[in-house]
Amino acid sequence: MRRLTLIAAAVVSLLVVGCASAPLPPPQPTPPTPPLSAPTLPHLGALFGLGCYAEVGFGAAAHYNDAAQGELVFSPFGRLETGWAVYEPLAAETLQTHCAPDSQGFAKAVSAWQSAHGLPPDGALTPETFQTLKGVWQERRPFIMLRVAGICPAGADEAGLETLRPNETFGDKPVMLRPLALAALRRMAAAARQEAPEAAADPALLTAFSGYRSPDADLARCGREHNCQGMVRAQCSAHRTGLAVDLNVGFAPGFMADASADANRLYQSRTETYRWLVRNAARFGFVNYPFEPWHWEWTGEAPS
Repeated sequence: MRRLTLIAAAVVSLLVVGCASAPLPPPQPTPPTPPLSAPTLPHLGALFGLGCYAEVGFGAAAHYNDAAQGELVFSPFGRLETGWAVYEPLAAETLQTHCAPDSQGFAKAVSAWQSAHGLPPDGALTPETFQTLKGVWQERRPFIMLRVAGICPAGADEAGLETLRPNETFGDKPVMLRPLALAALRRMAAAARQEAPEAAADPALLTAFSGYRSPDADLARCGREHNCQGMVRAQCSAHRTGLAVDLNVGFAPGFMADASADANRLYQSRTETYRWLVRNAARFGFVNYPFEPWHWEWTGEAPS
């Protein structure tokens, strides 16, 4: 637990993060409440009677979570955001719950997570709880663990990279990855097209629009555009390793596949393709950078 706390703190320092600004007040303890009525469009778990809306004792936390997912003002990745709805799929997967954020079942899962990680088990996904979740998500990324240690990996050996086929890319820019990472990506995309109807219906989904990027080219672009402060483009990017890939998971009308506007990221977080990746990418060794639904890193090889 102490190691996780230290790592989370280091990641916060590295990425200039902080859950700040105007957090909602935490819920006050309440006596057990009767089951709440399901919303107009109930979560799948409620439809099947799995108790998402019938857990007693978590009414106040459910109310807080319902409001916070759309109203909490905080800066989890260095940029002010309103609400944590973009991160709901990752949070639900990490909390091991199928319940919707407005349900008592979701609050109960948050409470169990909090208890296991030394936090007050009130069931409310507060900024402090989100920060702990974020620490776990970032700890899954070997590249970030190197950055926490002050190491910027050298660029991949370009002679050893493999170029994706035209039907595997989104756009006309060539995309290169390390061979084993590309093989894992192909297995993952094939599985998604078997298991996710949306991906099966649209061959453009899960195609790649960025892979390896030369450190020298990135540095030159930073100098030209003056936008390498971490959020827009990192000075030491995971793409230099040949293990990071940007995938088309769908995008909102009027935006590009890698638009970081909140409206686009929220749209992407709700696509079937992204949600399939959240549930299944680990089977193939891939992890997500949570701020960017399109950005995935293969963990089967060391980044350096």
